[in-house]
Amino acid sequence: MRTAAPLRALARPQVFLPPGANLILGALPMPVVLLDPENRFSFANPAAELFFGLSLPSLTQMRLTDLLPEDCRLVSLVEQVRSVDAPVSDHDLNLISPRLHREGVAAHGAPVPESPGAVVLTLQDGSTAQKLDRQLNFRGAARGASAMAAMLAHEVKNPLSGIRGAAQLLESGVSEADRELCVLIQDEVDRIRDLVERMDMFSERPTERDAVNIHEVLDHVKRIAGAGFAAHLRLAEEYDPSLPLVWGNRDQLVQILLNLVKNAAEAVDPREGEIVLSTAYRHGVRLAIPGSKERVHLPLEVSVRDNGPGIDDDVRATLFEPFVTTKRGGQGLGLALVAKLVADHGSLIECDSRPGRTVFRLSLPQAPARRPAMRPIELRA
Repeated sequence: MRTAAPLRALARPQVFLPPGANLILGALPMPVVLLDPENRFSFANPAAELFFGLSLPSLTQMRLTDLLPEDCRLVSLVEQVRSVDAPVSDHDLNLISPRLHREGVAAHGAPVPESPGAVVLTLQDGSTAQKLDRQLNFRGAARGASAMAAMLAHEVKNPLSGIRGAAQLLESGVSEADRELCVLIQDEVDRIRDLVERMDMFSERPTERDAVNIHEVLDHVKRIAGAGFAAHLRLAEEYDPSLPLVWGNRDQLVQILLNLVKNAAEAVDPREGEIVLSTAYRHGVRLAIPGSKERVHLPLEVSVRDNGPGIDDDVRATLFEPFVTTKRGGQGLGLALVAKLVADHGSLIECDSRPGRTVFRLSLPQAPARRPAMRPIELRA
């Protein structure tokens, strides 16, 4: 566990907390920051660094209003704490600016008696709970698609083969005009068969996992995209070179990321489009497994970001459900398959979108450490 730097070297004017308080606050899972009378950050625990997306040294060079507009409710809450010299709480805050995008945040501010004008601010990010709820919905949608796939494969494929065979037999003994109709029947049968086979990808299969270098997967996806559907776009990288190995299935991770990149490529302006692939190590989300004390840790983040027009709010709520699409002629199975494969990995996927910036984030598990092989003991007489 990282410990915060001593407070005495972080801020002007000087702000004091009781001895050892920074260590206690640093261990808390919720974001905690200390603001001086000028709203400069004097302290931030690791959870706050993750919340704001900035390191402690960067935060201590900034004011709260450098991240949020002055008319933001959170800024008003801090000023109210100072004016009444008592704790103040607020809920369902939307902290939205060019540098921050958090929704459904609960904030609790309290004065620091030892440092007049200083405020301790505790934040609770409601988006984490929303993310988990969405993931459960995605898994439910994936299971529904799996059941549909099994039904289609069993009930539709065999009749389709009979229809296609009958059309082929008729084709050789009819007029030219009717032959075109026979070809049309065969083409439509082939289209339905392809759709059924795509649905069959949702069927439940065990996922074999191993330690995977996610940067090699991203490089492979980038080569495929750069040589094909994204050849006209700028593909950029923002990698954390020290990222540990991911615990996953390489082929499925390629499929997940390829679908996300293709989705981004189809959304952006062909002349000014940009797609950024990034990786980072986060504290992540720990998921409790029902009926077990075990928790799944998802500290590895992989993002696909584009500068397209964004996704409408009414579409975003059902984005990962089967047959939901905004593309003309689209079947709405690409992101549904992504959600299914992500669920098979015991991982999370979320989407943040606004005009000019859409980000799909994958939270993945870290590969377990391999125990070194034990050397055999030689017995000597």
